[in-house]
Formats: sequence, C-alpha cells, structure tokens
Amino acid sequence: MKKYNIQNYIRYKKDVVRAITRLPNKNWNEYTRKELTIKFLPLVENIARKFSTSQQASGVMSIMDMIQSGSLGLVQAVRKLDYEKLTESEDMEKTLKSFFSKRIKGSIRRQVDSNRGNIRIPEHKLNEIRKNFGKDKKMVEMFFNSIFLSIDANPNNEDMVYQIPDTSEPYNIDLLNLYLKGLCQAHLSNKEYHVLRLSYGLDCEKHSATEIAKYLGIEGSSSYVRVSQLKKQAVDTLIENVDHSQVIDFL
Repeated sequence: MKKYNIQNYIRYKKDVVRAITRLPNKNWNEYTRKELTIKFLPLVENIARKFSTSQQASGVMSIMDMIQSGSLGLVQAVRKLDYEKLTESEDMEKTLKSFFSKRIKGSIRRQVDSNRGNIRIPEHKLNEIRKNFGKDKKMVEMFFNSIFLSIDANPNNEDMVYQIPDTSEPYNIDLLNLYLKGLCQAHLSNKEYHVLRLSYGLDCEKHSATEIAKYLGIEGSSSYVRVSQLKKQAVDTLIENVDHSQVIDFL
C-alpha cells in the first residue's frame, strides 16, 4: 500500500461495506442498476489487484486509480445490462460476474494503455526478433490483443477526455482489414472467423454479440456469452499459430 493514500483507501472500504450492508436481500433481477453497481464494487477491487502497479506496467496509475477506472467500467456495464436475458439465465450471479468482469478489465486495461502512452520497440529489439525465426509470441500477442480485445469498447465524450491523441501515420484500414481476414481464414474455424469479422467490422458494420449469435444460429439465454468465448478463443488461436514476421510491420 505504498503507492496510494492509506487513509483514502480505508475510507473507501468503509463506505463500500456500509453501502452493501444497507442493500436488501432479493433476487438478482430485482436489484436496481444503482444497487447492482454497489453490490459488485468488491469485484472491481478484486480485478484491479490483478494488474501490476509498477511504473513500467501501469505508467502513473496506482491501485486506487485502477479501482476508479474499473468502477467506471462497472457503471457502464450495468447500464448495458439486459434484464430480460438475465431473467432467462440459469445462474444469474455467474452471468452477472462474467458480464461485469469482462468490461471492468477492459476499462482498466484501456486506462493503463492510455497512461503508458505510445510504446516504440527499439530497432535492436526488432532485429533480435527477426533473427528469432518467428518464434516471438509476445510480439504476436501484442498485435492481436491491441486490435481485437478492445472491440467492445464504445468510448463516449466523457471517456475521450482521458485519451492521448495518436499522432502516428494512420494505417490503410481497408488493406489492414483485408490482411486480417486472410489470417483469420487461414487459422480459424468458420464460427471463430465470423465472430471476429462481424465484431471488428472487417468488411461490414460492427455487430453486437446478440446480433452475431443470431447470425451464427447460437441460441439460448447465454448466447452472447458464447460469442465472447469464441472471440477470446479465436484471438488465442491466432496468437498461437501466426508467425511474428507476418505482423511485425504493424507494430
């Protein structure tokens, strides 16, 4: 706890405990959006503590900064919650945790990336990678994570305050999308390919998880969760199978 004000943290913890204690016991689908936000504040801290607070990893963000960013992600996730689908779930608590966790992690990760600023790979490191016969998995992971794992983010005007402007030369999006489609078709199953294509909008408008589930014929109350699983599975497959030399020019 050296990285943040202990008194502020203690006060925050007490406020959270008091707020949760005052909540009535009822079914998950009966809680208001405000009550759900309060109920899952401990989940935010639990996720935030899994991120490194070292300056190299987080820029200038302390654990309290990460909790704050995660809390904003939780608020936005609660606003997007579909109570109809929640009611259809066999395990409402598990569904809520899965839905909120993904968006809390994304919110913290985006703020960490923003505070770290632009990271340039030194030329000697690039040469070292080139001599490594395409085995540098971290470079491949950096590429695909930066492209696909933030595709659920829909920044609003408030979020844009925290964004660092990108002054780098823009990519030709059409060529990049065409290239990504080729990699996806070469390494992914048909469902995985369409999940990434539709989510990222490689040759169409971006689709929501619900729309993608309908397109692929995935049914059930947790169909959108299955889409998220396929999305993560597809990215992991690309990371495992794509040679770093195929993406190094984009890094």
